[in-house]
Amino acid sequence: MKPFQLLARPLAALLAALSLTLPAFASDADTTFTNPLNDGGPDPWMTWYEGHYYLAATTWGGPELGLTMRKAKTIEGLKQAEAVQIWQDDTPERCCNFWAPEFFLLDGPNGKRWYGHFTGGAAGDDFVNTQFMHVIESEGTDPMGPYHYKGKLVERNALDGGVIELDGSLYAIYSVWNETQDLAIRKMDTPWSTVGEETTLARPELDWERQDGTVLEGPVAIHHGGRHFVTYAASACWGPNYKLGLLEYTGGDPLDVASWKKYPEPVFQRDDERGVFAPGHNTFFKSPDGTEDWIAYHANDLESDVCDMGRTPRIQPFTWGEDGLPVFGRPVAADTPLAVPSGTPAAE
Repeated sequence: MKPFQLLARPLAALLAALSLTLPAFASDADTTFTNPLNDGGPDPWMTWYEGHYYLAATTWGGPELGLTMRKAKTIEGLKQAEAVQIWQDDTPERCCNFWAPEFFLLDGPNGKRWYGHFTGGAAGDDFVNTQFMHVIESEGTDPMGPYHYKGKLVERNALDGGVIELDGSLYAIYSVWNETQDLAIRKMDTPWSTVGEETTLARPELDWERQDGTVLEGPVAIHHGGRHFVTYAASACWGPNYKLGLLEYTGGDPLDVASWKKYPEPVFQRDDERGVFAPGHNTFFKSPDGTEDWIAYHANDLESDVCDMGRTPRIQPFTWGEDGLPVFGRPVAADTPLAVPSGTPAAE
């Protein structure tokens, strides 16, 4: 690594946290990148695992496309990587409209396996009545699979399923259609199934949660300093005001809504000055050396853009405040150079 690159990394991380741009002297392709990661991939999931980055997203396709994943050692390589089909299903009731895949390395009956949680349903556009959450299991510990179908996560129409571990137990967190689109939680008995009653965690009651639609979705867990948080996407993806809110588990029974705190202000939202609209539906990952926290999310370039496959996946680092809360800052403008996550290997 060149001496100026050693100086550039901590400076770049600080500037990114402050939502500033990277100085021009650190523009080497091995050390910097720009958003977006590709030209279409809503609801991105991303991780670093055993020497590679992995990226999956909504495909919204039918059985001919299924679920796809990209793999590369570097961010630039990930931007150029082919989207490889990792799961295909022609069963009519779950063949199509694949949304928001997320993958979790969990203990299963045969040891550690990757479990892919995704939303899928029948062909057509009756999303409320035909979309369900499904789970697939890898044969080994390769995130690229192969995978086998395990079942529905809950026996009701729902979407955006994720997993949170609290007090040694796993819980499914997801979005459900009621009078409004709400967040719910249910205990898991296996990495692919749930038991017991469902609890509504949160409803779109705040003004900023209701700007373009009464929608809460995309719940994602993050843990830090012994505290447990869930980010969620609020408003609606078909408008420019899609944004992130924050819940915190405060102790007690996770199935009791009184055990959760909803923060009153959004934590990540549109930035007209930087040309970033509807940033939301995120996941989190650690840098390869484990020293940095990163958020992956999708956003639009124009206020008039809609909830389609034109939403692009983007990533940026974030920090933690003295109060213990995540500090996501402002969404970085497209084509702004950022330092690659710390520990990313040089291109081969």
